[in-house]
Amino acid sequence: MRQMKDVRGKVAFITGGASGIGFGMAQAFSTAGMKVVIADIRQNHLDEAMGHFNARGDAVHAIRVDVTDRKAMAAAADETERVFGKVHIVCNNAGINLFNDIANATYDDWDWILGVNLGGVVNGVQTFVPRIRKHGEGGHIVNTASMASFISGPSAGIYTCSKFAVRGLSEAMRYSLAPHHIDVSVLCPGLVDSQIYESDQIRPSHLSATSGPSDPQFMARLANLHHEAGMQPLEVGAKVLRAIQRKDFYIFTHPEFKEELREIFEEALSALPDEPPHAARLAFEERRRALKAKAQESWKHNH
Repeated sequence: MRQMKDVRGKVAFITGGASGIGFGMAQAFSTAGMKVVIADIRQNHLDEAMGHFNARGDAVHAIRVDVTDRKAMAAAADETERVFGKVHIVCNNAGINLFNDIANATYDDWDWILGVNLGGVVNGVQTFVPRIRKHGEGGHIVNTASMASFISGPSAGIYTCSKFAVRGLSEAMRYSLAPHHIDVSVLCPGLVDSQIYESDQIRPSHLSATSGPSDPQFMARLANLHHEAGMQPLEVGAKVLRAIQRKDFYIFTHPEFKEELREIFEEALSALPDEPPHAARLAFEERRRALKAKAQESWKHNH
C-alpha cells in the first residue's frame, strides 16, 4: 500500500462522514471502489447518507460516534476492522463552529470547540495511527483544517484557533509518520455547501454555558450563503481523493485565497530582523533542519 494511486478495495474511516465535506469524501471514495465507514454523531444524518449509499449498493458502513469520546472511537475502530478489515485511510473531518465574538467567550465555548475540532483530530490520530503502523501496509491521514488555519479575522476566533492547531499538528505528523509509510494531508477548504451553521444543535448540555446565541439574522444569512455560494461537497471530496493519490500535503480546494495568502507570508517575511544570525543559534537551527531533511528523504525513499 505504499503506492496509493490504486485505492480500490482500501478501507477509509471518515469522521463527520454523514454530511457536508465528510459525505462528499465518502461519495468520492466509494465511487473509486473503496470500502468506507462514515462516523457521525447525528443518527438522522447517518440514516439519510446510508439511504443514498444503499441505493447504489456501495460498500459503506455507518457508525454513530462522538469524536470526543476516546472509548467510543476505539470501539468504532474495532467495528470497522470487523466489517471491512484493516484501515488505510483516516479522515479526521468532524468539526463545529461557534459564530460568537471571542471577546465574550466562556470556558464552555472554548472546551466545546477545541474538544471537537482539535481533540477529535487527536483522538482519530491516537486511535488509528498505531493500527496502521502495526499492519505495516502504509496509509494516509487527512486532517480537515480550513482556510481559517491560515487566515484569521474578528469573528469565530475559537474556531480559528482550533484550525491553526490542526494545521500545526498535521505539519509535524507529516515528518513523524514518513518513516512508517504513512502520508499526511491537511485539508483547507473555503466556503462549502454544508450545515456547519447548525452546530449549536449538537452542543452537549454539560458545556452549555455560553456568551449567548448567535445573531439569528446573521445565522440565516450564513445558511443561505453556504447553500447558494458554497462549493459542493462532492467536488471537495474528489479533490481530497486526488490529493491522496498524488500524496499532496496541502489540499487547497478554493482558488480565491491566493493573494490573501501571499500578503500574509510577505508580511511575516518582512517582519524578520534585518541583521546577521547569531552563530550558536544558527547551528542549533541547522541541526533541527537536518532532522527535518532526514524525514523528507525518508519520505522520498518510501515513494
